[in-house]
Amino acid sequence: MRISLLLSICMAALPAIAQDNDASDSKPKPTIVTRRTMIGFGNTDILDTYISQEKYKGTELRFVSHTTRSKGCSHSAAAKSISPWSRLIIHQGYVAWADNRSGNGGEMEAMYNFQYGALYNFHLLANRLHIAVGATGDALIGALYNTHGGNNPAQARLQLSLTPTTSAAYDFHLGRLPMKANAEVGIPLVGVMFSPNYGQSYYEIFNRGNYDHNIVFTSPFNAPSLRTMITLDATLGRTTISLGYLGDIRQAKPNHLRQHSYSHCLTLGFKRSFSILPL
Repeated sequence: MRISLLLSICMAALPAIAQDNDASDSKPKPTIVTRRTMIGFGNTDILDTYISQEKYKGTELRFVSHTTRSKGCSHSAAAKSISPWSRLIIHQGYVAWADNRSGNGGEMEAMYNFQYGALYNFHLLANRLHIAVGATGDALIGALYNTHGGNNPAQARLQLSLTPTTSAAYDFHLGRLPMKANAEVGIPLVGVMFSPNYGQSYYEIFNRGNYDHNIVFTSPFNAPSLRTMITLDATLGRTTISLGYLGDIRQAKPNHLRQHSYSHCLTLGFKRSFSILPL
């Protein structure tokens, strides 16, 4: 009789438990955002044979906004749980001034780079080592201008590519100071870029409409490139300072032309992590 009564109570309680679980599942899940904002300063090496056969070397100033967004878990028992998938959003803008070997002229370059993609995350070594693997869509737009003038004093930059990306981060302490070492590498795999053909002017392309293979497919065979960012984060109270290195190696050989832009920058900035609850 007591067993029957206990079973009846349990069966009556099951719908209420299910309703509680449904309510828990229906709770909005927070978005965990980690944003690193940095300024970079370093040297650059520029070549574009459409404008000049000379190489130009100089300095570069760069702004970097690096953001990852992950979905958190709504269950209170696993409040610290995070989805294995994260979104990566990167904005970069930079300007550079470079001189040739004789020092009698220069080139100015201004670029904007946007990357958006998804990464799958692995958390190892008692959640101290974090590895992410995925890919981003990569868009580059800008211009290069040569102060010498001439028939072709400027060159436009427009490029889209799919970039496999991987990153690793390791949490540790230096004494009582929380630290994190980060490394991220991206290698553009396939894409398209705009380029005039050898000897072709922009007047022919845009005023006369003379298309001459101006949209070029890119791969590591004709546009081997590499993007690297290494940072060390130190948390002081509520402030996390980020110091690092950024390398941006871009090369291409479109339409019998050669171009490259090699950037090596020291970066300094701040990192912030916060949660966003959906409305």
